[in-house]
Amino acid sequence: MLRRLARTAAQWHGALWARGSGSWAGVPAHVVDLRSDTVTKPGPAMRRAMAEAVVGDDDYGEDPTVRELQEKAAELLGVEQTLFVPTNTMANLISVMCHCRRRGSQLLLGQECHLHVYEQGGVAQIAGVHSHPLPDLPHGTLDLAELERMVTRGLGSPYHPVCELICLENTHSSSGGRVLPINYLRQVRLLARSYGVRVHLDGARLMNASVALHVPPARIVEHCDSVSLCFSKGLGAPVGALVGGPKDFIEEAWRLRKALGGGMRQAGVLAAAALVGLADAEEVLLRDHRNAQRFAKGLQELASPLCSVDLTAVETNMVMVRVDGPPPEELCRRLQAVSADEVAQTGRAVRVLLFPWTERSVRAVWHRDVSAQDTELALRKWGFVLRQLGP
Repeated sequence: MLRRLARTAAQWHGALWARGSGSWAGVPAHVVDLRSDTVTKPGPAMRRAMAEAVVGDDDYGEDPTVRELQEKAAELLGVEQTLFVPTNTMANLISVMCHCRRRGSQLLLGQECHLHVYEQGGVAQIAGVHSHPLPDLPHGTLDLAELERMVTRGLGSPYHPVCELICLENTHSSSGGRVLPINYLRQVRLLARSYGVRVHLDGARLMNASVALHVPPARIVEHCDSVSLCFSKGLGAPVGALVGGPKDFIEEAWRLRKALGGGMRQAGVLAAAALVGLADAEEVLLRDHRNAQRFAKGLQELASPLCSVDLTAVETNMVMVRVDGPPPEELCRRLQAVSADEVAQTGRAVRVLLFPWTERSVRAVWHRDVSAQDTELALRKWGFVLRQLGP
């Protein structure tokens, strides 16, 4: 179902832009792209850093800019070492392969987490690891009693796979960017340690969690055995992610990166962008969070029976909007389209791009390319569309 909705959204987007991105009835169309924080583009400072980066052969460990990024990231995350890789999907797969050396070993994770749903089952088809999904609670957490039951089921049993790893996701994308509480992370780590199981944190949006909790990233990572961090989402870099953990873990991760085709040469041009993204992360992500909350409150004030948002669930840069009126695909189509009526009423032509997340909801994601003014324009567009659809 999600694949079909994604295809539909892409078709609408392509059809709209096929008409040209210029104007409707002579009024320039302003696009507010809220589909994901992956759509950000490098700004002038980031492009300048990429152009001026000092580089070497990273496959030999000789790229000075990559080494600088890895060292700074290791200090930031509170781990011994980190390794720069092309994508966070690869970072997660490498981490699972490092922890689960025995084929057929078991990985426990949430049924809606990114690693389980959106990474093509790489842990099974490449690593030979059996992943067992558990129901996600509304906050993106797992039930600890059920987690312990599954961890212990394979102990001493000739029938069940042996659990070697628990994977958590922070922030939890499918739950709307919810942040895992520190105490929950502590409890999972204590449970895992008592049974000799390790914990990997999919920290694709770890910096969003850090900003939301007002704690350094290391305070979050200290409860895990390994971590991944993505630079091409809220941090705004075009490419790149990190794997972080102990020294021997990263030595094995280096070997696996090569086996998976992730060895890079003059990768400093990419690492330079990641360094810029890290440097201004706190300021930029805090702004993104505030814009998301501003939008959620504004949408709630519209008081439309057609859609609603739970303000308590807006913790970072994502807003999940429940659609109680038209199908989410129809709402997304109307928010992308520009009509003569809209131009006449508002004097603006605005296209708001969203992702139809489920059959009853759409997801909006704030990022550094979306300003406070864009947030206001998006709200006005929502108001106009809801008035057109209203009873």
